[in-house]
Amino acid sequence: MQTVEEFLAYTIHLEQEAAARFGELADAMEAGGNKEVGQLFRRLADYSRLHLADAKARAGFRDIPEIAAQDLVWPDLESPEAAAIWGADPMLSRREALEIALAAEKAGHDYYKSVLDSTDDPEIKAQAAEFVNEEAEHVAELKKWIAAADSVQSASAE
Repeated sequence: MQTVEEFLAYTIHLEQEAAARFGELADAMEAGGNKEVGQLFRRLADYSRLHLADAKARAGFRDIPEIAAQDLVWPDLESPEAAAIWGADPMLSRREALEIALAAEKAGHDYYKSVLDSTDDPEIKAQAAEFVNEEAEHVAELKKWIAAADSVQSASAE
């Protein structure tokens, strides 16, 4: 990242894609009768929309570059926080759905952490650090959900 404007352009794309993908996963889970995980995905989509609104607010007075989706350079083929599309399969188990969400949130965390670690710009560092902390909270929440799911499964197996 060379400029705060570039960082914000990437952040806006990342959070838009995350919100859309988590919304798709929520729809699939709810259609498949898994309302609890559907609600979790809705919450994650809401978090992404909050991050998106924050990034847009920060960008409000800046000249943010227009970067076409195909010109974005991500660590993998798509935005780090875009949960695996196969997660929209309504036949997924609750555990599989949570693992997909966890992988997406970890990827988002790792992306912002790599920006934080690789930039010398103090303003980018400050903003990236905020996003790292928020994504860490999401990762922790998902790990709690997975642990709870595992304990319920263990108890029912006994």
